[in-house]
Amino acid sequence: MRTLYLDAFSGISGDMFIGALLDLGIDQDAFINKLSNLNIKGYSIKVNKIAQSSIYGIDFDVVLDHGQKDTGFVEHHHGHHHHHDARHLSEVNKIIDDSNLSDYVKSNAKQVFMYIATAEAKVHNLPIDEVHFHEVGAVDSIVDIIGAFVALEMLEVDKVIASPLTDGSGFIHVAHGMMPVPVPAVMEMRVNANIPINQNYSIKTELITPTGMGIVKTIVSEFGSIPGNQNITKVGYGFGKRKTEQLNALRAVLFEKKN
Repeated sequence: MRTLYLDAFSGISGDMFIGALLDLGIDQDAFINKLSNLNIKGYSIKVNKIAQSSIYGIDFDVVLDHGQKDTGFVEHHHGHHHHHDARHLSEVNKIIDDSNLSDYVKSNAKQVFMYIATAEAKVHNLPIDEVHFHEVGAVDSIVDIIGAFVALEMLEVDKVIASPLTDGSGFIHVAHGMMPVPVPAVMEMRVNANIPINQNYSIKTELITPTGMGIVKTIVSEFGSIPGNQNITKVGYGFGKRKTEQLNALRAVLFEKKN
């Protein structure tokens, strides 16, 4: 029995999750090759082994051909044609369904998008089919979410557990202006979910992204401390992009059950 433990002392995002799993020893070429079954263009993958605070881990990045990351989450346009990056949930689901990915990857990725879309619809008071994914519908987040499940499938774990999550505080600048941390979509995703989250008031930025929260909601079956009765076989670190005063990484720990 293989268990993956997510030590989310500095939150979680899609790129942190993938980085941590790659750092556990997943074959990077095989991973990128499998990811190419998602038939979308306009991006490349960068995987770098780097150090933060003298701790080595993986920095995973989706680099868009047009060179920019999206800053907003949902774009809502009244009537006029939307931005080519903004996609409805139905369009995102079609991209996933039309890919050559496994059913495991498809169903889990669609679940994450559904969680995010539902939360955004509530926050912005929109019908779910009117939610435009901006940050998420944009290529980088589709790749992050698909990549998370490609990596998880390659890891062949039976169970995923996590520490209580940590978020920052204060406000972050997004397309709509200044938003409080936890960001509204993450806060909405906590409703009836029993996901323990602590806020670190010394960190004035977002540590848990809606993508990270969606992944947690989809795969984590329980929250608690690191299991004491299992043998740790590997530890990996995936780095986030936020500049904080402490190590901004997700630690992934792989366990084998002792007989």
